[in-house]
Amino acid sequence: MAKILFTAFLADMRGKVNGTVFSKNRGGSYARTKVTPSNPQTAAQNLVRSRLTGFSQGWRGLAQSARDSWNAAVASFPRTNVFGNSKILSGHQLYIGLNSQLQAAGQSSIGTPPVPAGAPAVTSASGAAAAGAGTFTVTYAPDPVPADTTLIIDCTEQVSAGKNNLNSLYRQVATVAAAAASPYDIATEYVAKFGSLIEGQKIGVRVRSVNNLTGEVSGPVTADVIVAA
Repeated sequence: MAKILFTAFLADMRGKVNGTVFSKNRGGSYARTKVTPSNPQTAAQNLVRSRLTGFSQGWRGLAQSARDSWNAAVASFPRTNVFGNSKILSGHQLYIGLNSQLQAAGQSSIGTPPVPAGAPAVTSASGAAAAGAGTFTVTYAPDPVPADTTLIIDCTEQVSAGKNNLNSLYRQVATVAAAAASPYDIATEYVAKFGSLIEGQKIGVRVRSVNNLTGEVSGPVTADVIVAA
């Protein structure tokens, strides 16, 4: 179902209606024919589905008083929708969202809503990779990782250096624990997930932080890395 932002007539539209998809890029709003994607049942897909299933079951297993607490807490955790406007989640969505981030960061799930505290902002991120040496490091700030915080490093597969739109290609590659100093070596994790480094290829790197106590996540910082010789 498409999302529509009305003014006197129509300001923006996102989502799909029948066979048409509405979206926006640097060139402005556009419409394209809907294409049904393949469903390769990758390990990453199955992990996400498993998390959603597990936390949905966890929500049903909560006492009603706990569910009431989550429903009452949603106003303290507003989100921003595709139009940049504030959006309030349901208690169920908030429970799954925070716990999914905690699980991605390797932390324990929570059964009661936390007091909002935010996640430390990632202020910079960059990377360097070399095919011959088989090295790949990510440099980040703040350095070291703040207390009660985990950094999540997402990367893309290797693509042509001329490819710019990498948004759909990011996959979680590594987590960096509190107090860890920059730079962080992700070569082993990256090669295990995507294969050996190839000179001249581009890799997208995305870094975000998760509050280990609340599951809140910071905005991501991205960087492009061209694999050196």
